[in-house]
Amino acid sequence: MAEAKAQETTGFGFAPYNAGNDEEYMNPQQEEHFRNILLAWKQSLMEEVDRTVHHMQDDATNFPDPNDRATQESEFSLELRTRDRERKLIKKIDEALGRIDDHDYGFCEACGVEIGIRRLEARPTATLCIDCKTLDEIREKQRG
Repeated sequence: MAEAKAQETTGFGFAPYNAGNDEEYMNPQQEEHFRNILLAWKQSLMEEVDRTVHHMQDDATNFPDPNDRATQESEFSLELRTRDRERKLIKKIDEALGRIDDHDYGFCEACGVEIGIRRLEARPTATLCIDCKTLDEIREKQRG
């Protein structure tokens, strides 16, 4: 069991942060931990953008068959949609890095309570605590 625990990592390849009993929430070590996670995630996304550009340049072929052309256009369209979502995610990562710089990272924007280390490791760009996020999702469902 201890061996499995030692090998655990967050979704971004970092070991989970183990806070001490008397450790202050979002101290400089925790901020640095999350800064490293966010920077690694951003770097990974930027590399994907570069790969997409090269892939589209290298694979852009004018197929004589309309079906082949349509397939290629469909693939490119899907890739571009994915990259657009990632572009928006990079913006959220940059905003989270700004909150770390301002020492506001890790606190709920709605109610001000601690979001929690484990939630932030699962979703480093989170801005709401679990309770406020749940209420937000309920409101969204009610609006349709």
